[in-house]
Amino acid sequence: MAQILLIEPDRRLAETYAQALQTDGHRVRSAAGAQAAISAADAATPDLIILELQLVEHSGIEFLYELRSYTDWQHIPVIVHTQVPPGEFDGSRGLLEDELGVRSYLYKPRTSLRRLLAETRQLTAVTT
Repeated sequence: MAQILLIEPDRRLAETYAQALQTDGHRVRSAAGAQAAISAADAATPDLIILELQLVEHSGIEFLYELRSYTDWQHIPVIVHTQVPPGEFDGSRGLLEDELGVRSYLYKPRTSLRRLLAETRQLTAVTT
């Protein structure tokens, strides 16, 4: 069972994803924004982070930079699960993957809940 930090500002989506992840056997902590997510990670280091890039106050990219500034959190795999089309990051794939530790980029309008769970299973099988 993996400890997952779900960063999703949409309350209904967060509840849906958290319920599906819990049903799949994971422990889930949810945060709506970057600062709450940092606090949640500080309280219990997650095995995996699922991140929406569009956050209030700070962007998901800013969150990732802050997350990676802490040595203890540099190894945590991240799934970006976002409304931001992948084309907006084509030139930045190296930044997201190499520098910020993003293991998977899932575009919400084209990603089923089943696919999100499969990606989560794959990454948590490696880290736990």
